[in-house]
Amino acid sequence: MLFGRSDLADFSYFLVTAKHRSFRRAALELGISASALSHAIKGLESRLGVRLLNRTNRSVTLTAAGEQLQSAISSPFEEIGQAVEDLNRFRDGPSGRIRLNVPTDAATLLLAPVLPAFVDRYPDIEVDVAVSNQMIDVIDGGFDAGIRYGGTVPEDMITQRLSADLRWVVAGSPTYLDRFGEPEHPDDLHQHRCLRFRLGDERMYRWEFERGGEEILITAPGNLVLDESGFILSLMVGGAGLMYAPQAVVAPLVAQGKARLVLEDWMTPGPGFHIYYSSRRHVPVGLRLLIELIREMRPLGL
Repeated sequence: MLFGRSDLADFSYFLVTAKHRSFRRAALELGISASALSHAIKGLESRLGVRLLNRTNRSVTLTAAGEQLQSAISSPFEEIGQAVEDLNRFRDGPSGRIRLNVPTDAATLLLAPVLPAFVDRYPDIEVDVAVSNQMIDVIDGGFDAGIRYGGTVPEDMITQRLSADLRWVVAGSPTYLDRFGEPEHPDDLHQHRCLRFRLGDERMYRWEFERGGEEILITAPGNLVLDESGFILSLMVGGAGLMYAPQAVVAPLVAQGKARLVLEDWMTPGPGFHIYYSSRRHVPVGLRLLIELIREMRPLGL
């Protein structure tokens, strides 16, 4: 059986769909609509004369034929992708596309200062950034890499440090502190309104403090539970409660007089941002260049 260019494209579509087990997620990675992707796969199945995917309203699974095809063609397509990536060294300038999954703070503090310089330096590289605090499998999600705080990076990944350790602080608005007073010891937080942060794995973040060898871990009290730092910042400025965050997050508001730090002698260092990617996946040239530029510009120190 001879295959045309459309067949090869549909085979690549099939592999992405098989990886995600979802037309929606696969379409997002491919940059096409889910309906167009489904139509392409149906056309491939028709030409091959076998069903490759079982479809329901909630899931997509591989048939036995689909599993066999995925196993047979995955390596050749990976080799083709690698060969195309290797051609970058023959171009006048590098090109390609990289996809990143990053938390809000990393997007604001780490990428925002660097990406304007990156697109100026490498105009033919497309950078697709998904900002989310959810702890997802970046490989299953179709991302080339993820950025997380050092202590939350999956152990089976290759990691590179992108920032110095971060100093964690407690901040409140002048309005709130004038009304409720300043805590003098971490235990005083139990009598305060705190803006609680829900981690990407649904756990509540506990506030860590250290002074003179004494370490204290506080389950912060409060009626507001949030998972996005920009929203927490807005509520803190509005006087809704105290927040716990890297100092760099609240520093601009402190400089503007919209926030004050408390418990400063208890401030605690924590792991900085790290980028991580699978040891099974070749690092795209664009990703390598972005890592190099972040480490060159050092927006959070290094």
